Amino acid sequence: MLRHRYACVFLTTMCCLSITPAIARNMFPDRTLSINIRTDDAPQGGNGVVSDLPLQDGSFQRVLYLPPARNLNGLMIMFAGGTGELDIGKNGSIRNANNFVVRSSDLWRDRGYGVLLVDALDHRSLRGQRSSGAYAEVTAKIIAFAHEISRAPLWVLGTSQGSIAAMNAASHAGKGDIAGLILTESVSILGGSHETVFYAHPEDVHVPSLIVANDNDQCKVAPPSMADAIAQSIRHARASVLKVKGGVQRSQDGCGSLSPHGYYGMEEQVVDGIVRWMKNTRG
Repeated sequence: MLRHRYACVFLTTMCCLSITPAIARNMFPDRTLSINIRTDDAPQGGNGVVSDLPLQDGSFQRVLYLPPARNLNGLMIMFAGGTGELDIGKNGSIRNANNFVVRSSDLWRDRGYGVLLVDALDHRSLRGQRSSGAYAEVTAKIIAFAHEISRAPLWVLGTSQGSIAAMNAASHAGKGDIAGLILTESVSILGGSHETVFYAHPEDVHVPSLIVANDNDQCKVAPPSMADAIAQSIRHARASVLKVKGGVQRSQDGCGSLSPHGYYGMEEQVVDGIVRWMKNTRG
């Protein structure tokens, strides 16, 4: 039988109650609570746990934790591209599921990695905000929550516009907070969002980093030719470049999720390449 680690919820009476996720959903139907669940206790290969992390301004950051299909090797924090809006439902459903971080989630889980998917804030576009100090504080909350889930090595991954968020998270992370940083098809040329990975303080990153670049990427703001420049901007940590080639163009936009930019049709190749780097990095 699964064992749930209970979480204490402070009510206005200042009483501390122990509740399970099921009880929490019944007590608070309009807000899924953040429940501390260790991966030893979490259902393996289940539908996951939705949590709304309270922020200082009174808003919430919604995340979805998907446990691994087998023994845990690590935990991935995933920042999506585009507007960042995955539209995660209270039941764990994902309305905008085309993004690489969502499409590849089962591949990560099959390889023993838990996946923590990060939604946009209050259904608002994150364009132009991901490199800000305010969003760095949000990423710190997410990292802290991930450590409540598991003591396993924690990796931060971002794709396209989400790479800006991942870089910001890594550049503000405390010592020992994360095991490494993975940037995939990173936005490195100024476009409509008016920010790039270079705005997110790569000089302050102090963890091993991997930049993945698809030679077939036709997205104008994420040219694969910029991969080396991104790696060189991470001056205080070992940064490697993984070149891949392939993908299918289904989106009309070269920066769309269903394209070589989003690794459409080559997801397994990319995930396996990243996993090899992660294992080599950890020794």
